[in-house]
Amino acid sequence: MDIAVKWDERVVPHLVDLALSDRVTGGWREHVAAGAEGDVLELGFGSGTNLSHYRSTVDRVLAVEPSDVAWEKASTSIASFGRPVERAGLDGAHLDVPDASVDAVVSTWTMCTIPDLSSALAEVRRVLRPGGRLHFVEHSLAPSDRVARVQRRIQPTWGRLAGGCHLDRDIPAELVAAGFVVPDLRTRYASRLWPARPFGWFVTGAAEPQQV
Repeated sequence: MDIAVKWDERVVPHLVDLALSDRVTGGWREHVAAGAEGDVLELGFGSGTNLSHYRSTVDRVLAVEPSDVAWEKASTSIASFGRPVERAGLDGAHLDVPDASVDAVVSTWTMCTIPDLSSALAEVRRVLRPGGRLHFVEHSLAPSDRVARVQRRIQPTWGRLAGGCHLDRDIPAELVAAGFVVPDLRTRYASRLWPARPFGWFVTGAAEPQQV
């Protein structure tokens, strides 16, 4: 197995779990998960960290997760959840899910990594039932020119180390381009420390498909 492939498949899932542990991100996850109910499709399910934050109004979770390592790590969380959790695919850009079949889509620090985000967002629109929303928290391109320059400068190296993660992806702009509106968009740095800013401009909200 190629070293880069081995790194992405066997090491990155453990690093993601550490960097985005519930101790660090629990408050953000709680806010995002609070709006989900019914049948939920989760992009980038990982090791199932969001499951403990879903309310009793969530009936089922369809998990889109490319990593077998992460899926195996999720087994304990899935067992504790007590409701159906199904692995529904490996790639957000190609969902094996019927049209208008889910009540909500959840993405927590995933849209930065999906290689073909525009196709994935088109798929989200396709599978959402009328009135459904995409609930998300992501890191994004910072509004500060100084921070954004750093993000773009370190992106080539960061992307290789972080499994294809993009620090310089403008998530709100991507959502608008895909035909979503985000009436409640919230933005802020996750940390006041300047060295953390290139990694921590967080955007969160509930995106609604724009009516044509």
